[in-house]
Amino acid sequence: MTSETTGTGSTFGRVGIWSSALHASRVDEAGGKAIADALAELDELGYGTVWIGGSPTPGDAAAVVAATRSITVATGILSIWNHTAEEVAAAVSAIDPDARGRFVLGLGVSHGPMVPQYAKPYSAMVDYLDALDAAEPFVGSGHRVLAALGPKMLKLAADRSLGAHPYLVTTEHTAEARAALGPDALLAPELTVVLDTDLDRARTTARTMLGMYLQLPNYTANLLRLGFTEGDFEGGGSVRLLDALFALGDAEQVTRRTREYLDAGADHVALQILTADEGGAGLPRAEWRELAEAFGSEL
Repeated sequence: MTSETTGTGSTFGRVGIWSSALHASRVDEAGGKAIADALAELDELGYGTVWIGGSPTPGDAAAVVAATRSITVATGILSIWNHTAEEVAAAVSAIDPDARGRFVLGLGVSHGPMVPQYAKPYSAMVDYLDALDAAEPFVGSGHRVLAALGPKMLKLAADRSLGAHPYLVTTEHTAEARAALGPDALLAPELTVVLDTDLDRARTTARTMLGMYLQLPNYTANLLRLGFTEGDFEGGGSVRLLDALFALGDAEQVTRRTREYLDAGADHVALQILTADEGGAGLPRAEWRELAEAFGSEL
């Protein structure tokens, strides 16, 4: 892999799909076929990028690239604590050379409560990027993005990668991140979607996911910086917090919310579909189709 950049909007498209269900290495043969079929459909629907969520392995990434033909494939986000730079480089080398240009390595430092060896995350990321620069094959800055929330990590993302992939953020954070990154770096926030016109029920579904993330200080510290209070974190999240972090409602409302992030400075928005029955762990193919139709040529 060369050090040339993959580009931003032209490579990622305006809208992508983020899913933690695309871990091919974690399922049996039947589950693997379901993932392959879903990926083939995403390839056809017109989404620019598929993000493999939930701390994917390098093997997951290679499998998803192999199962797709044209869509950009990104890890969202591979934890630097779980895999060495050398392991990642070896996995990249296993990707068909003709397809490597579609792969983008999303990296993150995860969270202290989830990683026993967690220490000096910024320095650890710098060291990891140095190791990637020295690895074979070369996984250069033009083929990686960083999970970045705060100013220091956002600057590192602009300096040492294509840009940033922030998770669980508001449009206000998107505007601030664009200012911190500058005009040229990629900004590709994740946005969680609940397609449900009953807003009380949609918020209940959203709280089932948000409650877990509100136990992680990286996210709560970022939300406090944005003007939310500890009171907004009670009970799985206040209405004000939920409405700022999620796209709730019908497909038309989701397209409006997505445009708000794009208008705030995002180049690309990665949509994660959350359903009440699957809790975000399944393959919501009907919802993917519904949104693809709603976005139409905007994808």
